[in-house]
Amino acid sequence: MTGSGDLMAGPRGRRLCLEVAAALARVTAGPAAQEYLHAAFLSAHHLDPGSGTSRVILRAGSGGPEGAERTPTPADVARFLDAVPLGELSTDILLVGLTAAVDSARYWQEPDGEDVLAATPHVHGALSRVAARIASFGPPAWWSAPIDRTAQACVVFDDPASPTNPSDQVADRVLSRWRDATREEEARAQRERPADPRAAFGGTWWSTPPRDLTRTTRSVDPYGPVGLRLVEDAYGWDQALVRWVATPAEATVYEVDGPEAWALLCRRFPLEGTASRRHDWFRTTGVTDRWVVPDWARAAAHVDAVHVTTAGYLSTAGRAVAVEPGTSSVLAGWNPDETFWFTTPPPAPEVDQRWHRVDDDSWQVNRR
Repeated sequence: MTGSGDLMAGPRGRRLCLEVAAALARVTAGPAAQEYLHAAFLSAHHLDPGSGTSRVILRAGSGGPEGAERTPTPADVARFLDAVPLGELSTDILLVGLTAAVDSARYWQEPDGEDVLAATPHVHGALSRVAARIASFGPPAWWSAPIDRTAQACVVFDDPASPTNPSDQVADRVLSRWRDATREEEARAQRERPADPRAAFGGTWWSTPPRDLTRTTRSVDPYGPVGLRLVEDAYGWDQALVRWVATPAEATVYEVDGPEAWALLCRRFPLEGTASRRHDWFRTTGVTDRWVVPDWARAAAHVDAVHVTTAGYLSTAGRAVAVEPGTSSVLAGWNPDETFWFTTPPPAPEVDQRWHRVDDDSWQVNRR
């Protein structure tokens, strides 16, 4: 990540800035900070697609949903944010903001109110000051670093349906079955689903390799494996097993460090996904292009793994990435710093560890 512009380019990066702004306002306290937090909360609620139905505010003494108080506009929110002194930034605040930005990702429906608010011109402009503060502070170096070949961790949450549970199946068979199933779903969707992207249909919305493959992230002192906390659509797991994985020196890893790298991957190994993904991806991006995803079975013939850097995730995830004129793709379902392996990496000499959640923002290794 080279600057504040990169940070504001994608919806997850903007959400990070919004979460960091809220965290700094809470630390700053004072009337201006409280006014901003209150306005941002009400405005985001008003802008949320589920406002009044799935997302309702009950106000004290009102006897029902939203009372007569005027809803702050994005212009109001931006004005209040501009008046808030930005306090001292810390790595902990950045990680809390990143965790919230990841946890709130949703590519199968419209962006939530906070994402809509952050994308409005007024608030986008005000958040640029927060992005500049983050850039000048310097995000953790690992956010923009390639795969850490010295310490990779496979996190297996204590849940039979855990999407991080690795498979013992041969990777090429998993990839071959995935490609056949993806093609079959696309053909079926072309026959059965309407071409109107606004139709109330949903289906496969992710663009990851098959989840039966081994997935790893780095470990960062003193926080532990980032795969414990940076998880999209998490289920609130409290226990996990961490298996350490060795990265072979000769392994070829493709780095997705921004939208250009994702577009190149899709351009080189395109797999049609328009009919199966158009409804979900239109809802999340508002774009009506032809859609493609990477053909992971073909990519696996050229690389051993694909790694999405945290900076690449923040600038790329959830947006319509132009692949060719009229053709786009969405990085969806990935987690920051996540690596999908097309081979089976060998276990590291370190022993497996049990970890448990301490609170919403931290995990701790179990003591023997």
